Amino acid sequence: AFCMYSKDETLTTPESLKGKTIAGPTGTNLHELLVSYLAQADMTLDDVNYVNMTIPDAKAGLDGGSVDVALLAGATAYNAEQQGYHLVADGEGLIAVATTQKFYDEHPDVIEKLNAAQDEIASYMADSQDETMETVAAALDLDVDAVKEMYGYYDFSTEITDADKEGFQKTADFMYESGMIENELDVNTLFIQ
Repeated sequence: AFCMYSKDETLTTPESLKGKTIAGPTGTNLHELLVSYLAQADMTLDDVNYVNMTIPDAKAGLDGGSVDVALLAGATAYNAEQQGYHLVADGEGLIAVATTQKFYDEHPDVIEKLNAAQDEIASYMADSQDETMETVAAALDLDVDAVKEMYGYYDFSTEITDADKEGFQKTADFMYESGMIENELDVNTLFIQ
């Protein structure tokens, strides 16, 4: 669901992005996607012209030709794909999300409600797929076929796998290396045994 799109089909490796103008929101999963992708070639944001802007603005920049690559997500990424734009990279294996221990400890009622709601939603989605697709299509102003296609881009499971933990570690490393957190973190300390 987190993607980097371009009009230039020659942008197929991190190295091919050197010197290119890349636009997207700083401090987000998309920012992390770019940094992680560049790191595969021992590159950093210093190797590209990174411009901080919203997803709609990044898409408009791509449409208008003022940026070489746009960091896009959700319906905006889907629309870029439908327009025939070139997928440079997606977030597969590169990004993940979590909460703090303090929040977890201070708000067990919120965590319990969130877990219950996620379980209820997952059950509803499994038992009522057609209604789910229609509801999401209406909310995003997309047709149902578009939602069905995008559905496969997301993992709605609440189970934590080894691959998830690896993704969390990459996120923690990204946050440390980007100066978003002060100390390195072993993500295995985050999980209740």
